Amino acid sequence: MLKEIVIAIQSYFRAHKFISQNRLWKWILIPGFIYLILFVVGFYFFWISSDNAVTWLSHRIGIDRWLHKQSSGILSFFFLMGEIMIRLLLLSFYFSLFKYIFLILGSPVFAYLSEKTDAILNGKDFPFSWPQVLKDMGRGIKLALRNMLWQTVYMVCLLILSFIPVVGWIVPVFALFVECYYYGFSMLDYSCERHKLSASQSIEFIGKHKGLAIGNGIVFYLMHLVLIVGWVFAPAYAVVAATISLYHQDKEPGV
Repeated sequence: MLKEIVIAIQSYFRAHKFISQNRLWKWILIPGFIYLILFVVGFYFFWISSDNAVTWLSHRIGIDRWLHKQSSGILSFFFLMGEIMIRLLLLSFYFSLFKYIFLILGSPVFAYLSEKTDAILNGKDFPFSWPQVLKDMGRGIKLALRNMLWQTVYMVCLLILSFIPVVGWIVPVFALFVECYYYGFSMLDYSCERHKLSASQSIEFIGKHKGLAIGNGIVFYLMHLVLIVGWVFAPAYAVVAATISLYHQDKEPGV
């Protein structure tokens, strides 16, 4: 798995060179700016609502009043850390929901970009077909809903664990890996559907190459640390990098 994670990370550097050489910038920037606008607006409303939710829950349960009576610095520290972990987990959950909405809306562009990348790498062409595009969109939506369901189950379990002192501190790390895997899964699936794998075959194939999915998702989220620029480039770069990672590993879907 570690080797596949490294390959996935290296593929982002190859993706940048590939995009520059083949002048694919319009396919990077158009969905990128749409993603930027939706991300900023969504994050603003999420941050306000999550802050109110955590404050309401703390007041409702009576944790703030209880801590005030105890006057214990150690207890306050533990609960403060727990509150931070819960906020981080809620942030991860927001990313999950936003990610699936954007993937569904942007699936035609991402599918085309993955196809274009594959065609250039292999020196062959995939004929464009509107019926096929609509079919691929339907499949993409079904897989997105399936992944969202499973990821929600995992996130709820992790949220429950986050209330346990000390143990809850490492929960965001597990949540991050879950988030990275499912995002990378979506990026790799574009290549799987192009090679005519069914949804179940795609799930099986990507399950055998979890490192490629996790590595792709890790860099995608790290790019968000670069304000504005990283947010614009992250989505489309992830698609190109996922396609390149399969090419350089010599792992065509179905093999």
